[in-house]
Amino acid sequence: MSQIQLWTLIFIGASFAVYLYIAWRSRVKETAGFYVAGQGIPTIANGAAVAADWMSAASFISMAGLIAFLGSDGSIYLMGWTGGYVLLALLIAPYLRKWGKFTVPEFVGDRYSELVRTVAAVAAIIISFTYVVGQMRGGGIVFSRFLGLDVTGGVIVAAVIIGLYAVLGGMKGITWTQVAQYSVLIVAYLIPAVAVAQQMTGIPIPQVSFGQILDELNAISLELGMAQFTDAFAARPQIDVFLVTMSLMIGTAGLPHVIVRFYTTKSVRGARYSAFWALLFIALLYTTAPAVGAFTKLNLLQGVNGVSADALPAWVDNWAATGLVTVGDGVTTIGSVSNNPASGADLIVNNDILVLASPEIAGLPAPIVGLVAAGGLAAAMSTAAGLLLVISSSFSHDLYFRRVKRDSTDKQRLLAGRIAMGLAVLISIYAGINPPAFVAQVVAFAFGLAAASFFPVIVLGIFWKRCNSAGAAAGMITGMVFTATYMIYTLPVFGTAANPHILDISPEGIGTIGAIVNFIVTIVVSKMTAPPRDEIAEMVENIRYPSERRPVAAGNVTGTP
Repeated sequence: MSQIQLWTLIFIGASFAVYLYIAWRSRVKETAGFYVAGQGIPTIANGAAVAADWMSAASFISMAGLIAFLGSDGSIYLMGWTGGYVLLALLIAPYLRKWGKFTVPEFVGDRYSELVRTVAAVAAIIISFTYVVGQMRGGGIVFSRFLGLDVTGGVIVAAVIIGLYAVLGGMKGITWTQVAQYSVLIVAYLIPAVAVAQQMTGIPIPQVSFGQILDELNAISLELGMAQFTDAFAARPQIDVFLVTMSLMIGTAGLPHVIVRFYTTKSVRGARYSAFWALLFIALLYTTAPAVGAFTKLNLLQGVNGVSADALPAWVDNWAATGLVTVGDGVTTIGSVSNNPASGADLIVNNDILVLASPEIAGLPAPIVGLVAAGGLAAAMSTAAGLLLVISSSFSHDLYFRRVKRDSTDKQRLLAGRIAMGLAVLISIYAGINPPAFVAQVVAFAFGLAAASFFPVIVLGIFWKRCNSAGAAAGMITGMVFTATYMIYTLPVFGTAANPHILDISPEGIGTIGAIVNFIVTIVVSKMTAPPRDEIAEMVENIRYPSERRPVAAGNVTGTP
């Protein structure tokens, strides 16, 4: 066993022991504890849990790699996800928290109708499943490299562990586990970033110092057949950059697994403070990602440029065993590098390995390599657990309880939820082994589906009293079907062939168009049909204004749930 494998096992084993211990101590027997942790989580802890839920394998493992190869166009992920979080924190989360229900489908069910609740539950399951596929893939990459498995074996190991503690603990266990996972992932991300910044520039602040290497990075990128790191719109058309950014932003604001996090605080005030702490915790990683991408890419290119295929650095052989790094057949000296397997470059490097391989590429000690592996797993597992919980709650609470067995007991609903989790884990293993794109891109598809389904009906449900059930149902179905159809048309999903993009719109950006379609359909159908009942209009007023400021009799005011 190598030093890297030894330290990886030590960090992963120690961190997993902590996660499983927390999940076991936090196990629950009631639905309130399983779905919203009894609404008793302190604000700072909830902020850390939101940050861990938010920063999935896409943020930790894949985002810096995409920035490295997309250059400045990779900023779409930073702008979209960060902007979306602000939109969610200011525009949606506090109002939904004031409504005080377990799930997002439950909110739209109360606001509109049981039909819309069912549509929302199905949409939540599809979105969360798409998202969890990226997490299983990310966890599988970590296990495959550091346990000496292929990617298939890595995905299976990741799925079993994630499913185990999510089924045991429900929201309460997941929340406290995510607090621990945030601590692990942020330390694992910052320590090598600081070390590499000090090593390459003499300034241990990566956010500040990475600007010093950009000229050198641009020059060697051109030499090895790639676009300059700082070129704008070199990797994507301008219209697609705008659409992807917007899709990630409004998709973020409609993601059910993040919204449900704000139900776990003690009060609406707690939800707002949680948003502040979460934004602070998220900023630590997001402001570091561009530096990690730039430093790692420069180290990588300098290490292989002009090097004989027989004398490549050890990290190339280590990652080649996973199938995520390949040297072209018959190549004797590396003269070109790409992340695209169809490019014909001498060396193909998968985006998703860059952060995990960064310490090895920079020649950092084995303990730091092991720490980064533990951080990558923490990121994948924290988000996957939250997503599995949304799948579970949407199935058991919104479909099984509401549509199948209204007299079901708490025990029966918990069992139904755990069975749904188990099925989702099994299906996601297959999809994680055969993903249609890189981890961050798979996650972006989930954001596009959320943008096209949830965002319009949630925003209109809060801010437009005239929006009714018929409009919301028509808008959600139209937006979801339109967006999913385009994604399937342009992606190789479950054996289908990929077709060319229409009008330069990528499958990651189509969610913006889907949301516009949803808004139009919802508004038009609402205008053409009967308005909501008066009590619904009053409920909408109640969630937007503090009850003590409303000019109605105190006896008619519905207080904060």
